[in-house]
Amino acid sequence: MKKQCYIRGFGAYVPEKVLTNLDLEKMVDTSDEWIKTRTGIEQRHIVAEGQSTSDLTAHAAKAALADAKMDREELSHILVATCTPDAYCPNTACITEDKLGLKGRMALDVNAACSGFVYGLKMASALAHTEDDANILLCGGETMSSRTNWEDRNTCVLFGDGAGAVVISATPTEDSTKIVDIELSSDGSLCELLTIRGGGSSLPYKVGQQVPEEHFIMMQGREVFKHAVRSMVSVCTTVMERNGLTPDDIDILIPHQANMRIIEAVGKKLTIDSERVYVNVDKVGNTSAASIPIALGQAKAAGTLEPGKNILLTTFGGGFTWGAALLRT
Repeated sequence: MKKQCYIRGFGAYVPEKVLTNLDLEKMVDTSDEWIKTRTGIEQRHIVAEGQSTSDLTAHAAKAALADAKMDREELSHILVATCTPDAYCPNTACITEDKLGLKGRMALDVNAACSGFVYGLKMASALAHTEDDANILLCGGETMSSRTNWEDRNTCVLFGDGAGAVVISATPTEDSTKIVDIELSSDGSLCELLTIRGGGSSLPYKVGQQVPEEHFIMMQGREVFKHAVRSMVSVCTTVMERNGLTPDDIDILIPHQANMRIIEAVGKKLTIDSERVYVNVDKVGNTSAASIPIALGQAKAAGTLEPGKNILLTTFGGGFTWGAALLRT
């Protein structure tokens, strides 16, 4: 029989600085109405000067530990899902570990773009299944503003910065959330539709070279939309059917907060009414791998994750990568 694992604490953090659509009107050829109509986004949070992804994950981690009523010394592993790390080396998980005042833990970054947190959930579950005393910190953190082309009105209106975190264990507590099932997938043949290529080994920089557009997010929005909706609906259906559930059994759907059009299309195709679809994209924008854990942390703080609920997570990101996870409170 497969061992179970549980989420014992949730946390979320967004930077203090808020960038509204009205602010963007002064920076690029766009308007508040144009942005809200096409994306549903009203504002996003942006890091302060000198603030990095590890600063965000450390804040979210402390919130998750407090929610779990757990001391930081009890952590055995630290995983950070991100596509905007502090540096290529060392990994952001090691820097997060240091900012938490810890040493000696397994520390690893996971990069599956916007799907990174759900991919990390699978990795953390596997670790919890093999180590009975494991307490795994899984963070999703991004500083998307550092890789946003603020002259490209099609992408700069979408993204924000932030982090979310959970603490996962093989040992349940009275109010822990069970990780019931996870399904993941990918298709690398479509990688050029959503990418940040600049600076990688396929497009390296030379000293003194001017930073090109490839350093920033490049996306073919219409194609991404089609693949995102189709893939998230398919993977959610797989998870529900495998666990004997119908859309009526899902109490809360928490999709990756890419934009309102994608969120609404996924809910509609799954026949999950809007009252059961969690949305915070209007206030935080698309925070990539931080999207779902921020939503979970904010939902927990608001009292939305009541006992006895079936929670379905679904995501889609560059790679392409996608997945779904079923939780039960």
